[in-house]
This record gives sequence, structure tokens and C-alpha cells, in this order.
Amino acid sequence: MQPMRWACRSIAASEFSGMVAFTCMARSGNPTRTSRRAASPMPVCRLDRTGNPVRAAAMTYGTYVERTETRTDTISADMLHRMAATLGVPVPEQVPPGWHWTLFQDWAAPDGLGPDGHPRRGGFLPPVHDLPRRMWAGGEVRLLVPLRAGDAVTRTSTIRAVQDKQGGTGRLVFVTLDHVITGPHGPAIEERQDLVYRGADGAAVKPGDPAPHIGANQDRTVLPDAVLLFRYSALTGNGHRIHYDADYVRGEEGYPGLVVHGPLQATWMAALPGVPLSRFSFRGRRPAFAGASLRMQAWRDGAGWRMRTLDPSGAVCMEGEAAPCS
Repeated sequence: MQPMRWACRSIAASEFSGMVAFTCMARSGNPTRTSRRAASPMPVCRLDRTGNPVRAAAMTYGTYVERTETRTDTISADMLHRMAATLGVPVPEQVPPGWHWTLFQDWAAPDGLGPDGHPRRGGFLPPVHDLPRRMWAGGEVRLLVPLRAGDAVTRTSTIRAVQDKQGGTGRLVFVTLDHVITGPHGPAIEERQDLVYRGADGAAVKPGDPAPHIGANQDRTVLPDAVLLFRYSALTGNGHRIHYDADYVRGEEGYPGLVVHGPLQATWMAALPGVPLSRFSFRGRRPAFAGASLRMQAWRDGAGWRMRTLDPSGAVCMEGEAAPCS
């Protein structure tokens, strides 16, 4: 399979001055690569009719487009055992789709954490300080070469686009990243990752309409609980408090309960077809919560598969598509 060439959108960069160095650290704490990129200027405060600085971010975040970062890691047999135990599945010989999200973790010191448990904003990603809610909105993964325990891997990440938009809940900032993971036999995984930042105004989640009935080839239900979400957070190095801190998620973020990880749902969906995949994509529609059943369905669509997860009301939480290996 030929490596995928992304057709990406970008926005014009603002003028800037000064340089800043970024050093990417491996798990051992040793630097793996240092790259130099232009530093962002101080935001220009331009307000909309409501007094919000809507355009300042769009002007400055453009300087982050095409910024790159490289990290290294090694796939451990312990990681495969722990993920298998967490998901309740047999230990695989190869890294299944979605399990690569346990790699390249970003562990910050306590004083380097933000109030949401993520590393403090800034550094590689745009510092979207005024929009407190950050979500993994979706992405696409291409599986080129199998990876196994013991493989040394390198991930090169590139910010492809930063877009400032206005949605039904207010201002949104979308960040698109490309990742290329290289193993012993060359490029193994190519991935597009879509992040979205949004404000705290308005309801964190709204009622959804039940999805139309589908005659699914695969249909199963799981009941995510706090223990599962805690274990998955630990395995992936995800400190976001919405997944394990009930007081925080209700009091600060406004959700009714602990939020099920988007990548966890995507990993479950990618396993539904039961065949080796060459590609899968996913997009979050609404949050799923611990303590509420999550129904997962997959059905054939031509030569490929379509998948979705449903909350107890029948509303779609995540949807996706997959292509089997030819």
C-alpha cells in the first residue's frame, strides 16, 4: 500500500518575529528531536459585538500550521497484556487498530498540568486558553504494516490546519494533525487527528434523536464503568479529569457523569468487523457516559463496513467506517 498523501487545508499565517525551540522527549526523558519554529506573537485584542476576542486567535494560531514534533517509543509486551486485560480480550500477536494510542505519552510534572488534567496549554499545540473544553472529535487511521511487541517506533506529528469557527454553542477552534508512525519496516500507521476546542457556555450535552434502525451484522452492548475509564486513562497516559473525576466533570464541565473516551469507542468499533483492516475512520457525535449502556453495531457497506455506537436513548455517540485488507 502506498503511503497516503493528505490534502490538507490551512489558514494564512500572521506576521511574526522571534524563534522558539521545541524539544520532544521520549519516555526515558531523553530528547529525540529539537525543531525550531517561529514563535506566535502576542494576540491582538479585537472584540466582536459581545466583547469576545473572536478573531485574535484566528490571526495568531495560523503560525502553528506546519509545525512538527517527533517522539520515539517502544511497544512493550506489558502494554499489550494490560490493554487486553482492560478490554477483556485475548492478548494479540500484533498491535490491533487503536491500540497504538497507548504510545508516545506526554507526562508533565504537576506544575505543568492545566486545571483539566491535561498538560498546560502551549508548546506544540496552539494555546487555546479561552476555550476550556477540549475534545477528540474524530480522525482516520491507515494501517500499512503490522507492529509487534518489541518494535521501536517513531511518530512524526504535523499541525495541518487551525480553523476558528462559529457554531451553535459559540466559538470553536478546530485543530487538524497528521501523524506518521514508523517501525522497523518503514511507515506503519498514518493518522489524521481532529481536535476541537469549545467554550463552557451552553449545555455540555443536549438530548439526541434516536437513530434509524439498521440490520447490523455485528451487535453488542457494553457497560462502561469508572474502573474501565480509569484503567484506560492510565494505559493511554490521559490525565483529562472528565474520565475519572466525577466532581470535576459535573461541577466544572457540566456533564452528567464520567465521559467515555472517544478513542476507546473507536477501538471497540474497529474490532467489530472481526477482520484485519487497512483503514478506519471515526467521528464523535455526542458524549457517552459511564454507567449507561453503550450499544455497538457494524454492518457491511459494499466492500467495507460502517459502525456506530448508541446511547440508551438510541442516539448516535460515534460513527465510523472501515475498509478490510485486500
